[in-house]
Amino acid sequence: MTKIILASGSPRRKELLTQVGLEFEVISAHGEEVITKALPMEIVDELSFEKASEVADRYEKEQGITAKTVIIGADTIVAYDNEIMGKPKDSEDAVRMIKKLQDNTHQVYTGVALIIISGTERQIVRFQEKTDVSMYPMTDKQIRDYIATGESADKAGSYAIQGKCAIHIREIKGDYNNVVGLPVARLYQELIALGIDIYLW
Repeated sequence: MTKIILASGSPRRKELLTQVGLEFEVISAHGEEVITKALPMEIVDELSFEKASEVADRYEKEQGITAKTVIIGADTIVAYDNEIMGKPKDSEDAVRMIKKLQDNTHQVYTGVALIIISGTERQIVRFQEKTDVSMYPMTDKQIRDYIATGESADKAGSYAIQGKCAIHIREIKGDYNNVVGLPVARLYQELIALGIDIYLW
């Protein structure tokens, strides 16, 4: 049986993989993120591969590979008007981001890197997804009330589409789960193309 490792400590990604019935182990990447690219799609591709590679190298060194293993690295960023919006530094930074996103359409990009290890061989598959997200207009009070919930603290773009911010989302074009943090349908299709069927039910 193929062993699956999620190279991310994100609770959202863990929930998504659990939701679709995947059995997997979580081994978070610890390396410092090094960004050499400028475009959002290139950045998530670069960072997801860094995470997958770091965990693959560490796992192979510490545990050894005894069965076919797939390491999944992922990275998600929010971008609006060429500005990349990461996790907010504080509540005022979160307010600043939401003020820009409200009454506008922004993009959410997720890069996924798969490293498949079988014996001494490694196979690498990388892909990216983009989803457009439109928000309703929000008043200053609505913005600050939302930030006060604390939900935005560890979220790229300072909001959670699957949480309390759902009431402010007007429309999405693309994969909803991509905005949450992992395009699980595309991931499944890529695994199937590699001959790896994750269905357990």
